[in-house]
Amino acid sequence: MFGFTEAQIASFGLTFGVGGFMLYMVFIVGQLAWESKAGKFGTFVLFLALAFGMVGFVAKYLIQWYLTR
Repeated sequence: MFGFTEAQIASFGLTFGVGGFMLYMVFIVGQLAWESKAGKFGTFVLFLALAFGMVGFVAKYLIQWYLTR
């Protein structure tokens, strides 16, 4: 499709699609902290607990980038 292979389209979707979804999840966690009036420590705990899974995805992407250089 449009001169791209299936692997290129999948790589683009995984990188930018999931990345955009992760940014949206950060917005949701921030909105949750704001509406619940969690305070500084509560906001930190929310981001630590709810957004910690995203660190693994970003680390995986960075490790792949580093090893393929």
